[in-house]
Amino acid sequence: MANNTQIILTPEIKEAFPAEVLDVIRTSLCPTATDPEFLLFAHKAASYRLDPFKNEIFFIKYGSQARIQFAAEAYLAKAREKEGFQPPDTQTVCANDTFKARKFKNDKGEDEWEVIEHEVTFPRGAIVGAYSIAYRDGYRPVTVFVDKEHIAHMYTGQNKDNWNKWEPDMIGKHAEQRALKKQYGLDFGNEELEHPPAPAASSFERKDITNEVNQATAAANAQSTPSSDQPNGSQAEEDEEAKINALKAQMKQNFAKLGLVNKVDRDAHMAKHFKVKGDTPTIAEIMAYLKIMDLQIQEKQSAVDDELPL
Repeated sequence: MANNTQIILTPEIKEAFPAEVLDVIRTSLCPTATDPEFLLFAHKAASYRLDPFKNEIFFIKYGSQARIQFAAEAYLAKAREKEGFQPPDTQTVCANDTFKARKFKNDKGEDEWEVIEHEVTFPRGAIVGAYSIAYRDGYRPVTVFVDKEHIAHMYTGQNKDNWNKWEPDMIGKHAEQRALKKQYGLDFGNEELEHPPAPAASSFERKDITNEVNQATAAANAQSTPSSDQPNGSQAEEDEEAKINALKAQMKQNFAKLGLVNKVDRDAHMAKHFKVKGDTPTIAEIMAYLKIMDLQIQEKQSAVDDELPL
């Protein structure tokens, strides 16, 4: 791990990630991170037992502003580890649906809700809200409703592109995350890393990432330059081949996450975003492509950039 030779890894990191996996995380998921930033990211992932390759935790950096972000999938992953876990029931409610719910007092005298009826008619019409029921053995279900009118600011705020483009997923995850937090007592909180003041863009704002990709490529090229203390000959070739295979495996996972399920779609995406100068892609070129894919996945899947009330 050329990038991590000067980093003193915490016991949690050593236990959670083999050296070769940590190297791929550093080079493909956190190529712009400084050593302290990467150490904190890896420690957070290890401490909470979150998988960066499953988009449960992200490292995001624009300019000098870095952020560690926990995805909605992280809450579901941690809920699964809790005793009595049952999968939540999360649904969108549309204008033409028949939907009824009632409020009642629980044993503690607190207000709770339950869904009485939800019937679907096609065409369903526009989305008007969502709800999520978080079940747990030995506990009463926790039901959270989201009225679209009450979160209208989400559709016009910094993350508006994702809320308008992926509305069913976004509003559903919004409700589900709140329900899981209440039922299982989960709370990660996003981590802003301190840096000198600098203009910061929204983590899901569409922007030109050419410079960021170029930085990743340059860093990868520097890492792949042989030095006197690096292995030579067949050992170096084996190391490079293993690294390329790991990166290609990550590409396959990213294709699935982006919904590119057939060869035509994958080829079109690669033709547009995968820049290869020679006949065979280099590690640097694969890493640059993975960086683009990671940012696109973050735009599509993550809904936790917005603060969610309990």
